[in-house]
Amino acid sequence: MIDVVLPCLDEAEALPWVLGRMPPGYRPIVVDNGSSDGSERLAAELGALVVREPLRGFGAACHAGLLAASSEIVCFMDADASLDPAQLPLVTGPVAQGEAELVLGRRVPVEAGAWPVHARLGNAVLARRLRRTAGVPVRDLGPMRACRRTALAGLGLVDRRFGYPLEMVLRAAAEGWRVAEIDVRYLPRAGRSKVTGTVRGTLRAIGDMRAVMAVHRQGQRTTIPA
Repeated sequence: MIDVVLPCLDEAEALPWVLGRMPPGYRPIVVDNGSSDGSERLAAELGALVVREPLRGFGAACHAGLLAASSEIVCFMDADASLDPAQLPLVTGPVAQGEAELVLGRRVPVEAGAWPVHARLGNAVLARRLRRTAGVPVRDLGPMRACRRTALAGLGLVDRRFGYPLEMVLRAAAEGWRVAEIDVRYLPRAGRSKVTGTVRGTLRAIGDMRAVMAVHRQGQRTTIPA
Protein backbone atom coordinates (compact mmCIF):
# COMPACT_ATOMS: atom_id res chain seq x y z
CA MET A 1 0.00 0.00 0.00
CA ILE A 2 1.11 3.53 -0.76
CA ASP A 3 -0.52 6.50 1.00
CA VAL A 4 -1.49 9.54 -1.07
CA VAL A 5 -1.88 12.83 0.82
CA LEU A 6 -4.51 15.12 -0.71
CA PRO A 7 -4.72 18.59 0.88
CA CYS A 8 -8.33 19.69 0.48
CA LEU A 9 -10.19 22.98 0.75
CA ASP A 10 -13.63 23.00 -0.87
CA GLU A 11 -12.95 20.36 -3.52
CA ALA A 12 -16.32 18.55 -3.49
CA GLU A 13 -16.64 19.05 -7.25
CA ALA A 14 -13.36 17.30 -7.97
CA LEU A 15 -13.19 14.57 -5.33
CA PRO A 16 -15.37 11.94 -7.04
CA TRP A 17 -13.14 11.96 -10.13
CA VAL A 18 -9.90 12.10 -8.14
CA LEU A 19 -10.79 9.32 -5.70
CA GLY A 20 -12.37 7.24 -8.44
CA ARG A 21 -9.10 7.18 -10.39
CA MET A 22 -6.87 6.18 -7.49
CA PRO A 23 -4.81 3.14 -8.62
CA PRO A 24 -5.11 -0.19 -6.78
CA GLY A 25 -2.76 -0.29 -3.82
CA TYR A 26 -2.88 3.48 -3.27
CA ARG A 27 -4.78 4.78 -0.23
CA PRO A 28 -6.09 8.36 -0.39
CA ILE A 29 -5.70 10.49 2.74
CA VAL A 30 -7.87 13.58 2.31
CA VAL A 31 -6.75 16.33 4.67
CA ASP A 32 -9.67 18.72 5.07
CA ASN A 33 -8.38 22.22 5.74
CA GLY A 34 -11.66 23.86 6.71
CA SER A 35 -13.96 23.11 3.77
CA SER A 36 -17.49 24.48 3.78
CA ASP A 37 -18.81 22.56 0.76
CA GLY A 38 -19.10 19.09 2.30
CA SER A 39 -15.72 17.86 1.02
CA GLU A 40 -14.96 16.10 4.29
CA ARG A 41 -18.22 14.13 4.32
CA LEU A 42 -17.99 13.30 0.61
CA ALA A 43 -14.40 12.06 0.87
CA ALA A 44 -15.38 9.73 3.71
CA GLU A 45 -18.35 8.41 1.74
CA LEU A 46 -16.04 7.70 -1.19
CA GLY A 47 -13.77 5.59 1.02
CA ALA A 48 -10.89 7.95 1.75
CA LEU A 49 -9.22 8.28 5.11
CA VAL A 50 -10.18 11.78 6.23
CA VAL A 51 -7.98 13.90 8.48
CA ARG A 52 -9.01 17.30 9.82
CA GLU A 53 -6.40 20.06 9.98
CA PRO A 54 -7.79 23.28 11.50
CA LEU A 55 -4.61 25.29 10.89
CA ARG A 56 -5.09 26.84 7.45
CA GLY A 57 -2.23 26.41 5.02
CA PHE A 58 -1.06 24.06 2.30
CA GLY A 59 1.96 22.99 4.32
CA ALA A 60 -0.16 22.43 7.42
CA ALA A 61 -2.43 20.09 5.47
CA CYS A 62 0.51 18.22 3.92
CA HIS A 63 2.16 17.79 7.31
CA ALA A 64 -1.05 16.47 8.88
CA GLY A 65 -1.35 13.97 6.05
CA LEU A 66 2.25 12.87 6.50
CA LEU A 67 1.62 12.24 10.20
CA ALA A 68 -1.47 10.18 9.35
CA ALA A 69 0.34 8.09 6.73
CA SER A 70 1.81 4.70 7.56
CA SER A 71 3.12 3.35 4.26
CA GLU A 72 6.81 3.12 3.41
CA ILE A 73 6.38 5.38 0.39
CA VAL A 74 4.13 8.43 0.57
CA CYS A 75 2.78 10.60 -2.26
CA PHE A 76 1.38 14.11 -2.37
CA MET A 77 -0.90 15.61 -4.99
CA ASP A 78 -3.61 18.24 -5.36
CA ALA A 79 -7.24 17.22 -4.91
CA ASP A 80 -8.60 19.55 -7.61
CA ALA A 81 -8.55 17.10 -10.57
CA SER A 82 -5.67 18.94 -12.26
CA LEU A 83 -3.52 15.84 -11.86
CA ASP A 84 -4.53 12.29 -12.70
CA PRO A 85 -4.04 9.82 -9.81
CA ALA A 86 -3.67 7.06 -12.42
CA GLN A 87 -0.21 8.48 -13.10
CA LEU A 88 1.00 8.11 -9.52
CA PRO A 89 2.96 4.92 -10.33
CA LEU A 90 5.16 7.05 -12.60
CA VAL A 91 6.44 9.04 -9.63
CA THR A 92 6.55 6.21 -7.11
CA GLY A 93 8.39 3.81 -9.41
CA PRO A 94 11.87 5.39 -9.21
CA VAL A 95 11.58 5.67 -5.42
CA ALA A 96 10.51 2.04 -5.02
CA GLN A 97 13.31 0.90 -7.32
CA GLY A 98 15.96 2.88 -5.45
CA GLU A 99 16.71 5.18 -8.38
CA ALA A 100 15.81 8.40 -6.54
CA GLU A 101 14.84 9.55 -3.06
CA LEU A 102 12.41 12.23 -4.21
CA VAL A 103 10.49 12.29 -7.49
CA LEU A 104 8.48 15.27 -8.71
CA GLY A 105 5.86 15.17 -11.44
CA ARG A 106 6.69 17.80 -14.05
CA ARG A 107 3.39 19.23 -15.23
CA VAL A 108 2.76 19.02 -18.96
CA PRO A 109 -0.49 20.84 -19.89
CA VAL A 110 -2.81 18.75 -22.05
CA GLU A 111 -4.77 21.73 -23.36
CA ALA A 112 -4.65 25.51 -23.51
CA GLY A 113 -5.65 27.19 -20.27
CA ALA A 114 -4.79 24.27 -18.01
CA TRP A 115 -1.86 26.22 -16.58
CA PRO A 116 -2.40 30.03 -16.47
CA VAL A 117 0.49 32.08 -17.84
CA HIS A 118 1.08 34.01 -14.59
CA ALA A 119 1.35 30.78 -12.61
CA ARG A 120 3.61 29.12 -15.15
CA LEU A 121 6.00 32.09 -15.25
CA GLY A 122 6.19 32.29 -11.46
CA ASN A 123 6.95 28.59 -11.27
CA ALA A 124 9.64 28.85 -13.95
CA VAL A 125 11.43 31.64 -12.08
CA LEU A 126 11.45 29.67 -8.84
CA ALA A 127 12.60 26.49 -10.57
CA ARG A 128 15.49 28.38 -12.20
CA ARG A 129 16.56 29.78 -8.84
CA LEU A 130 16.35 26.32 -7.35
CA ARG A 131 18.63 24.94 -10.04
CA ARG A 132 21.14 27.73 -9.45
CA THR A 133 21.14 27.79 -5.66
CA ALA A 134 20.74 24.10 -4.85
CA GLY A 135 21.87 22.41 -8.05
CA VAL A 136 18.62 20.47 -8.31
CA PRO A 137 17.84 19.68 -11.98
CA VAL A 138 14.10 20.35 -11.93
CA ARG A 139 11.98 22.55 -14.17
CA ASP A 140 8.79 22.43 -12.14
CA LEU A 141 7.89 22.49 -8.45
CA GLY A 142 4.90 20.29 -9.14
CA PRO A 143 2.54 19.13 -6.39
CA MET A 144 2.57 15.46 -7.45
CA ARG A 145 5.57 13.87 -5.77
CA ALA A 146 6.75 10.77 -3.94
CA CYS A 147 9.41 9.84 -1.38
CA ARG A 148 9.93 7.57 1.61
CA ARG A 149 7.80 8.58 4.56
CA THR A 150 10.26 8.20 7.42
CA ALA A 151 13.00 9.98 5.48
CA LEU A 152 10.70 12.91 4.76
CA ALA A 153 9.65 13.14 8.39
CA GLY A 154 13.34 13.28 9.27
CA LEU A 155 13.86 16.41 7.19
CA GLY A 156 11.96 18.40 9.81
CA LEU A 157 10.06 20.69 7.42
CA VAL A 158 8.74 23.77 9.20
CA ASP A 159 6.82 25.75 6.59
CA ARG A 160 3.06 25.44 6.93
CA ARG A 161 2.03 27.59 3.99
CA PHE A 162 2.78 27.49 0.26
CA GLY A 163 6.53 27.25 0.84
CA TYR A 164 6.23 23.61 1.90
CA PRO A 165 6.86 22.07 -1.57
CA LEU A 166 9.98 24.19 -2.09
CA GLU A 167 11.32 23.54 1.40
CA MET A 168 10.92 19.81 0.79
CA VAL A 169 13.16 19.98 -2.29
CA LEU A 170 15.73 22.30 -0.70
CA ARG A 171 16.18 20.19 2.41
CA ALA A 172 16.19 16.97 0.44
CA ALA A 173 18.98 18.34 -1.76
CA ALA A 174 20.90 19.54 1.29
CA GLU A 175 20.76 16.00 2.66
CA GLY A 176 22.16 14.58 -0.55
CA TRP A 177 18.93 13.07 -1.84
CA ARG A 178 18.73 12.20 -5.52
CA VAL A 179 15.88 14.30 -6.90
CA ALA A 180 14.28 13.26 -10.19
CA GLU A 181 11.52 14.61 -12.40
CA ILE A 182 8.92 12.69 -14.41
CA ASP A 183 6.47 14.18 -16.90
CA VAL A 184 2.82 13.95 -15.85
CA ARG A 185 -0.30 15.27 -17.54
CA TYR A 186 -1.70 18.58 -16.24
CA LEU A 187 -5.44 19.05 -16.71
CA PRO A 188 -7.83 21.97 -16.27
CA ARG A 189 -8.80 21.85 -12.61
CA ALA A 190 -12.37 21.48 -11.38
CA GLY A 191 -13.62 24.81 -10.01
CA ARG A 192 -11.46 27.85 -9.44
CA SER A 193 -8.02 27.53 -7.92
CA LYS A 194 -7.20 29.31 -4.67
CA VAL A 195 -3.64 29.78 -5.92
CA THR A 196 -2.96 29.55 -9.66
CA GLY A 197 -6.46 30.70 -10.59
CA THR A 198 -5.72 34.25 -9.42
CA VAL A 199 -2.74 36.55 -9.72
CA ARG A 200 -3.10 37.39 -6.03
CA GLY A 201 -2.97 33.73 -5.03
CA THR A 202 0.04 33.11 -7.22
CA LEU A 203 1.89 36.09 -5.74
CA ARG A 204 1.14 34.86 -2.24
CA ALA A 205 2.54 31.43 -3.05
CA ILE A 206 5.64 32.97 -4.63
CA GLY A 207 6.11 35.15 -1.55
CA ASP A 208 5.99 32.12 0.75
CA MET A 209 8.50 30.28 -1.43
CA ARG A 210 10.84 33.27 -1.55
CA ALA A 211 10.81 33.33 2.25
CA VAL A 212 11.85 29.68 2.28
CA MET A 213 14.56 30.38 -0.29
CA ALA A 214 15.89 33.26 1.80
CA VAL A 215 16.17 31.04 4.87
CA HIS A 216 18.00 28.45 2.80
CA ARG A 217 20.49 31.02 1.51
CA GLN A 218 21.20 32.16 5.04
CA GLY A 219 21.91 28.58 6.05
CA GLN A 220 19.36 28.75 8.84
CA ARG A 221 16.69 26.27 9.93
CA THR A 222 14.13 28.60 11.40
CA THR A 223 10.36 28.64 11.42
CA ILE A 224 8.72 30.58 8.60
CA PRO A 225 6.32 33.20 10.08
CA ALA A 226 2.69 32.09 10.15
